Amino acid sequence: MPGASKIAAKEAYHKKVCELLSSHDKAFLVDADNVSSMQFQDIRKAIRPESTILMGKNTMMKRSVRAYIEETGDEKWACLPEKLVGNVGLVFIKGDLSEVKNEIDKFRVGAAARQGVIAPDDVSIPAGPTGMDPSQTSFFQALGIATKINKGSIEIVSEVHLIKTGDKVGASQATLLSKLGVKPFRYGLGFLQVFEDGTMYDPKALDITDEDMIASVGAGIANVAAISLATGYPTLCSIPHSVINGYKNVLAIALATDYSFPQADKIKEILANPDAFAAAAPAAAADAPAAAAAPPPKEESEDEDMGFSLFD
Repeated sequence: MPGASKIAAKEAYHKKVCELLSSHDKAFLVDADNVSSMQFQDIRKAIRPESTILMGKNTMMKRSVRAYIEETGDEKWACLPEKLVGNVGLVFIKGDLSEVKNEIDKFRVGAAARQGVIAPDDVSIPAGPTGMDPSQTSFFQALGIATKINKGSIEIVSEVHLIKTGDKVGASQATLLSKLGVKPFRYGLGFLQVFEDGTMYDPKALDITDEDMIASVGAGIANVAAISLATGYPTLCSIPHSVINGYKNVLAIALATDYSFPQADKIKEILANPDAFAAAAPAAAADAPAAAAAPPPKEESEDEDMGFSLFD
């Protein structure tokens, strides 16, 4: 049977979880693998007081969340317990989600590749000198990397894709990267899910900018307009195109017949005498800057000398 101190600690933890659940409606589910205690400390300082990090045993978090839902009837956190799997935690947020995410991302630190670790990113070694002496070619041979000796050191002939995302780092790969002084991985809190007002979605949605949304809406409008024009079914998206196409058809009829209207007269004049318009266009373009640069005419004063004298 647990002692009184453990029971008191569990009750205090449960109370803390309930307070966070009742006072927040937004949270990140984060992965804390390979995150040091110093990183946690720096992140906590950076996001206070608007945000709070909650870590703990998954069983205790699940128990507290389910008990809170039963006690309060607040179902917006009902989808949370089943996601509490692995080395995870919660970041409760009162401010803007994107701002907190960007602030947490600032505390990612480089780390060496250790044997047995699952690679979070691809790792490539560029071609060129390594600074290693020729006696260490065995590491490259074990990994099938083509090398040559140049000026007393090993040189990699071409770029090598050493590790793929999701692969387990081998002993030779870890040793080689260590000898090269490469820290290929950056570790920090990983964002798994976003909880907001009872809904759950992928954190990548926070990276969508206003420009992305405008481009997406524009592409959708263009698709609707194309379908409407192809099927002959008018919509608000296709009406401007239909009007322009109708004007083009009327203009083509006017040019092919004696029928005319003011907008078509100018086109007919250009087609009847294209050389005159071609010569007039450069002249008009040259006159425009001169007219803009010319100073405004000086107003004549009534007392200005008119070129004669009253006593002549």
